[in-house]
Amino acid sequence: MDLQKPPAEPHQPEGCLVVAIRLPVRIVVLVLVVPVRMAWDALVVTGRFLRDTLLRPLGRALLWLGQVLFVWPLVGLWRYVLVPAGRALVRLGKVLLVVPAVALYRYVLTPVGHAARWLAQGVGAGFALLYARVLTPAGHAVGWLVRYGVVVPVLWCVRYAVVVPALWLVRHLVVVPARWVYEWILAPVGRAAAWCALGSWRLLALLVTGLGTAAYWTARVLLVLPALALRRRVLVPVGRFLGVLAREVGDALGHAWRIAGHLSRAVGRFLATLFRWVFVEPVRWVYRTVLTPVGHAVRDAVLRPAAQAARAVGRATRQALASARETARQTRADVRRMLFGESRERAVRPREREAVLRREPTPLGTRTLESSTTALTNLTKD
Repeated sequence: MDLQKPPAEPHQPEGCLVVAIRLPVRIVVLVLVVPVRMAWDALVVTGRFLRDTLLRPLGRALLWLGQVLFVWPLVGLWRYVLVPAGRALVRLGKVLLVVPAVALYRYVLTPVGHAARWLAQGVGAGFALLYARVLTPAGHAVGWLVRYGVVVPVLWCVRYAVVVPALWLVRHLVVVPARWVYEWILAPVGRAAAWCALGSWRLLALLVTGLGTAAYWTARVLLVLPALALRRRVLVPVGRFLGVLAREVGDALGHAWRIAGHLSRAVGRFLATLFRWVFVEPVRWVYRTVLTPVGHAVRDAVLRPAAQAARAVGRATRQALASARETARQTRADVRRMLFGESRERAVRPREREAVLRREPTPLGTRTLESSTTALTNLTKD
């Protein structure tokens, strides 16, 4: 719960309207917010209790179950099935595809390619020699003959028989009349049309400017000035009032939320104390004054004797079993000795086993000052 008050803002002068609005708004908001805050705190406590006691263990159990059912089988499948199978497939592909392909490329395709390249180089050298020594001189000779023996005379004849008369006719029949029509007819008509268009454009611009100015002042007088008056005289005061009201409501909500938090914490402590004195303390008193002495009495009168008796029975059972095993072992040794005879090693081993099984302490000599085993005496002797 956030019960800390936010840092105070720099003080600003407040009017009478703010002071008149603040107290009723805070009272109304406090009355409305207290139940909401208490319900919210109750939901928070319930959610934390459910999270700590139910959801978190359930989530851990589901996580462990998911690991057991999905992760571990998939890891085992990947580690012990797919990876070995992939390695086997890689080795098989290498043996069946890569090694034959490398051998084919190295011992078949490479020699064939080298031979084909050598053959292509020889054929290309032959064609280059033929082109340089035979075809190029022949082509040059044919081109010289065509250029200076046929084309040049024909072009000169065509130039002076066709092109020059055609150009003279085009100049005197087309170009000179077209230039005269452009200079004496089209240019004056175009200048007159441009002057008319410019005058029309200026007249149209003057009309549009006048209409625009009239529309601007009409809109300003009919729309803008009333809108400015409405904003200045109505909307700005109403907005300021609504802003003050919203700010006071926000401040009232913050104060009411913190006050409701204090009330909720006090109610929670009261309920916790009530639960403690009504349920926990009686249960603790019953546990301390009734159940603990009864449990100690049951432990001392019933459980400990029963445990001692069980240990004695277990000890006797173990001794009986050890005796039975030893008897069975001796019986098998006697039967083996009767059937196969007694060798030197088998005659020595039962005596050693019997000496070990007796586990009798070895006698110690009389303890004197010289034979002391304390660390100080040993250190003095050294």
